[in-house]
Amino acid sequence: MDQKVRVTKQFKFETGHALYGYDGLCKNVHGHSYQLDVTVIGSPINDPQHKKNGMVIDFGDLKAVVNQEIVQPFDHATVLNVNTPHKEIADEMENRGHKILRVNYQPTSELMVLDFAVKLQAKLPKYLKLYSLKLRETATAFAEWYAEDQ
Repeated sequence: MDQKVRVTKQFKFETGHALYGYDGLCKNVHGHSYQLDVTVIGSPINDPQHKKNGMVIDFGDLKAVVNQEIVQPFDHATVLNVNTPHKEIADEMENRGHKILRVNYQPTSELMVLDFAVKLQAKLPKYLKLYSLKLRETATAFAEWYAEDQ
């Protein structure tokens, strides 16, 4: 019987953003202490000779993928949608030495978590499936992505 186990690792990063055209305070450049929960699903390796026997994925291997694709690019960056006049803000901030991440979407938690899902699905080992992502923007607000909803 091929039993499945979900494995989750949490990540934290600091990111700034601004929402162009928004009618509230988040139209201003500001930042969040994001927490990202990444959950994968798979069968534990069942081979006593395998160095990762009993693991769905080595937490260190999962950490390496998420750090490369999400944490390093987004941490202490300002994320701006360059399909809006925020492109000019991005150019000016970058010219002044700021770390800018240019995206082609409104950088809401909802669209960021969709972006993260695409990035991670492309880099995870093929024997694993990305099960869910939870992106916490504040202590009381988060966006979730589930593979089964797609």
